Amino acid sequence: MDTLKVRDAKDVEEVVRAAVAGEQPLEIIGHGSKRAIGHPMVTNAVLDVSALNAVASYEPSELIITVQAGAPLADVQSLIDAKNQQFAFEPVDTSVLLGTAACGTIGGMIGAGLAGPRRIKAGGARDHLLGAHAVSGFGDSFKTGGRVVKNVTGYDLCKLLTGSWGTLAVMTEVTIKVMPKPESERTLLLRSLDDVTANKAMTAALGSPYDVSGAAHLPGSALRFGAEPFASLADAGQSVTLVRLEGIAASVAHRAGSLSQALSSYGTVESLADGASAAAWSALRDVKPFAANGALGASPVWRIVCPPAVGGALGQALARESGGEVIYDWGGGLIWAAVPPSADAAAVLVRRQVEAIGGHANLIRATEEVRRNVDVFQPQPAGLAALGERVRASFDPKSILNRGRMKRGGAA
Repeated sequence: MDTLKVRDAKDVEEVVRAAVAGEQPLEIIGHGSKRAIGHPMVTNAVLDVSALNAVASYEPSELIITVQAGAPLADVQSLIDAKNQQFAFEPVDTSVLLGTAACGTIGGMIGAGLAGPRRIKAGGARDHLLGAHAVSGFGDSFKTGGRVVKNVTGYDLCKLLTGSWGTLAVMTEVTIKVMPKPESERTLLLRSLDDVTANKAMTAALGSPYDVSGAAHLPGSALRFGAEPFASLADAGQSVTLVRLEGIAASVAHRAGSLSQALSSYGTVESLADGASAAAWSALRDVKPFAANGALGASPVWRIVCPPAVGGALGQALARESGGEVIYDWGGGLIWAAVPPSADAAAVLVRRQVEAIGGHANLIRATEEVRRNVDVFQPQPAGLAALGERVRASFDPKSILNRGRMKRGGAA
């Protein structure tokens, strides 16, 4: 398979136009850290955008950064960290789950659209993408959005590009909103709650006036595999429920005291400050208990989004019926489920349980064989699927870009 390395947006246009003329599909990669997510693609060549790695503009005082899509995410995060700023949606580092090098790019971050624990407060990647330059499946460059939030008078194409997994266009440059890092953070910790009770405790915290920025629950069974820092926080078989507060130090201390009192009916409330708190949420964001190099590394991993109020009951049912393990984030609205590798039966079980409560599930980690034989992404109702196909065809009518990644069987 040929690898075509481009130097600028003009090169991207030429490569895509040649592929269109020859009706030869392309796989779009930065450093390839997320290639194992999605269905195996039907491609004849790789379009490598890793050389598009420059920071075009960074204005800390304006809270915006413009960077080329192939720039390593870690490098950009180091740059903004030096100014005490961050991507508030906490992009997930999939290398822990997939067992790849930590070499994700800015384009991959937007294309995947996977947000971490602060999603419940700050929104997702699409809420922070202000503008983008990209090349469509026609080989034409286009620009969407700009450098401020209120800049859209027609279709908001930034929302479409986020989470499209490279199937609509090849992003070449993006402008993203950054936010100041909080001065202080503190995590309140409850032990030994069952999943449903923990769900109620997280709901109470999120419904309080104390501006919670993270709420998660790790059942004791999921922690028995020794993932740090959680193994140090819990005895064997003991669950951990976490609630995060961030902001000015005096405010965090006051809110933590008030929220601790409000949650005291669920048990003794402990506290993790700053560094210990940050380590716990970083490990949770990247789903470290299900790491590829850990005891559950052979298990397929599902990412399930559901109504938070039913998250605890859904997770319990999935764990009980599949024999797998679950972790809860977003106050119960996000469930990571590691299920035994009996792929077909597990997929049927997950889909049945999730669809019954109006949620959706995507398979994030699985072998290539499994990804060929089950629906990786949530199947859509006929009407919505037809609308989505019309949108995709308007960007890439010949399905040149990442053909088959989002649909089983190598289709567009």
